[in-house]
Amino acid sequence: MAKPRGSRTLTSPGLFLFRMIVFLVLAGLILLVIQKQVIVAFWANAALNSVILLVLLLGIVFSLAQVTRLFREIRWVNSRIHPDETRPAPPEPLLLAPMAALLGDRAGRTGISTLTLRSVLDSIGGRLDESRELARYLTGLLVFLGLLGTFWGLIETVSSIGGVIEKLPSAGDNNTLFDELKRSLAAPLGGMGIAFSSSLFGLAGSLTLGFLDLQAGQAQSRFFYEVEEWLSSTVQDQPAGGGAPAELRQTLDGISRAVSEAGAGRNASQAIASLAEGIQAMVQHMRNEQQMIRTWVEAQAAQQADLKRLLEKLTREERPASPARDPAPAGEKRSE
Repeated sequence: MAKPRGSRTLTSPGLFLFRMIVFLVLAGLILLVIQKQVIVAFWANAALNSVILLVLLLGIVFSLAQVTRLFREIRWVNSRIHPDETRPAPPEPLLLAPMAALLGDRAGRTGISTLTLRSVLDSIGGRLDESRELARYLTGLLVFLGLLGTFWGLIETVSSIGGVIEKLPSAGDNNTLFDELKRSLAAPLGGMGIAFSSSLFGLAGSLTLGFLDLQAGQAQSRFFYEVEEWLSSTVQDQPAGGGAPAELRQTLDGISRAVSEAGAGRNASQAIASLAEGIQAMVQHMRNEQQMIRTWVEAQAAQQADLKRLLEKLTREERPASPARDPAPAGEKRSE
C-alpha cells in the first residue's frame, strides 16, 4: 500500500541566487572604492594576476550555473507533484535523469519500493557531489596561484638583494653609496610587489569562490532533501523478499523502453544513457539478491552447527549410563 503523496512543491533556489548576486555586487563596490590600489597591485605582476582573475571569473560563472540549473529540475519535479495538462511539459531533467529514465511517467504518481528509493537518492547525491568538484578545485587553484606568486616574488627579491650587495662599492663618499643603494633597491621592492599582489588577488578570489560554493552547496542540499521527502511519500511497503522481483521487472521495463527508443531512432543518446542506467540498476539488484541468499545460507549453516553440537552433547551424556545396567548380572554370576 503506497503512502499518500504530499502536496508540497519544491521551493525555488532564488534566495541563494540572490545572496550570491548581492555578495558579488558588494565585492564590486569595494573594488570600485579602492580601484587605484588594486590597479597598482595588478600591474606589479600583470601576467599571473590576469590568470588569477580569469580563474575567478570561471569560478563565478560555474557557481552561478550550479544554482540556476536547479530551476529546470524543480520545474520537472513540480510538474509531477501537481500535473497541469494546460501547460506545456517541462524539459527533461539532467540531475534527475536516472530517476526519469528508471521510473518514466510513474515518477511521483505510483508507489516505489525502498530499494528503488535508495538507488535513486544515491544517484542524485553522487551527481550533486560530482558537480561541485570543479568549484572546489578552482578555489584551491586560486590559493595555489597566490602562493606561486608569493614564492616567485620572494625569489626575485632574494636574487635582487644579492645583486645589490655585489654592486655596492667598497669605498667612496657616503652620499654616493646611499644614492647607489636607493637605485639598487628598486628591483627587490619590485619582487615584493609581485609577492604581495599575487597573494592578495589569490586569497581574495578564493574567499569569493568559497562563499559562492557555500551558497550553491546549500541550494543543492535543500533540493536533495526536498526530493527525498517527495519520493519518500510514495514509498510502497512490500513484504520481505518480495521487493527484488518487482525491482527487476521495473529495471527490465526501463531497459526495454530504452532499446525501443534507440531502435526507433528517437533521442538515441538519451536512450543509450537510459540503457546504461537500467543495466547498472539490474546488476545492483542481482548483487542484493546474492547477498540475501548468502546471508540465508550462512544463517542455515550456523543453525546446523548449533544443532550438531547439541546432538553431540546429548550423546556424550547418555554414554556413561549404559554400563551401569550390568552390575546386577555380574553380581549374580559371582554369587554362583
